[in-house]
Amino acid sequence: MPNTAVDLSALLTRAESVLARLEAWLPAAPPATDWQATAYRWRKRGDNGWLEAVAHPHVIEATHLTGIDEQKQRIEQNTRQFVAGRPANNVLLTGARGTGKSSLVKAQLTQFAAKGLRLIEVDKQHLVDLADITAQLAGRKQRYILFCDDLSFEASEPGYKALKAVLDGSIAAPPDNVLIYATSNRRHLMPEYMAENALTRHVDGEVHPDEAVEEKVSLSERFGLWLSFYPFDQDAYLAIVDTWIAALGVTVKDPALLRRAALQWSLERGARSGRVAWQFARDYAGRQGKFRRKTP
Repeated sequence: MPNTAVDLSALLTRAESVLARLEAWLPAAPPATDWQATAYRWRKRGDNGWLEAVAHPHVIEATHLTGIDEQKQRIEQNTRQFVAGRPANNVLLTGARGTGKSSLVKAQLTQFAAKGLRLIEVDKQHLVDLADITAQLAGRKQRYILFCDDLSFEASEPGYKALKAVLDGSIAAPPDNVLIYATSNRRHLMPEYMAENALTRHVDGEVHPDEAVEEKVSLSERFGLWLSFYPFDQDAYLAIVDTWIAALGVTVKDPALLRRAALQWSLERGARSGRVAWQFARDYAGRQGKFRRKTP
């Protein structure tokens, strides 16, 4: 009996040692979701994914976004319908870089968070998890926008088909408290090639695009609302500069000097965009040494 007890004790000790080593290899359980937050990122560790609360969401006021009034009106109306529980569309924002596409989506959270809107950022490589994400959100009283920024696909990418299925194409209906807002520099989210146009057929005077073209259009057309953004001219660029300078609380003593400096900045950057205007305003305010408050 004593020998048996010793053997059993040694076996248990070895078993505990083996289990400890195995636990070190196993992925940690995902943290619990903080449902009190207003903004989240979808995170992955191994096969486990979870919603990570954003402690300090990027606060953007729609009033600071200049030169895109029509786009602002249309996306705000769509979002207002959504938070009110009325029918609304998934939104695709496409066009020139630096023109406010991402900022306009973030501004929706600033405007509607108090009415129950929540924003979840999903990276392209995690789009394959869209079905899992929406399953967690179904039935909750809050309204969730899944934000996919700067999308661009090849047809073979798994996220491409996952996004198509969630938008419209799965046997499971998407939850009515979830929409997808996506931004891209490409209208159809995929590269387009000249050779594809050469495959277009003409039958009895009708144009029949090649299947490759049809496949590319099939994703973007699943978004019910398309918003296009265009490069700014000089006057629009300077108006955006004035907006950001005012938002930063900078006192401008010589408007003509500010104008010349802003134009020189855009020439050095090779672009006139909202992003370039914001970067100039930050630089100008910093050199002045005075600004009222931190803005996005």
